[in-house]
Amino acid sequence: MSLIEKIPTMTDAEVVNLLTNARRLHESGDERQQAAAAELLPALEAAATERKTERLAAAQAKRAAARKPKKVAA
Repeated sequence: MSLIEKIPTMTDAEVVNLLTNARRLHESGDERQQAAAAELLPALEAAATERKTERLAAAQAKRAAARKPKKVAA
């Protein structure tokens, strides 16, 4: 199983950590590491963005649910 196939089973923290490492290796790794990082980066960036969007939406929904309903003037 390749790393790309494992991304859906990783936690958010694992995805962010792997993304950080892939970016670092893409910039400063040897030729083989740069090639491997370049292959992983699009999938990792997409997964990280998607997960962040989902977390923000969940937090927004939670805040909306916790708000007290406005009182209507009679």
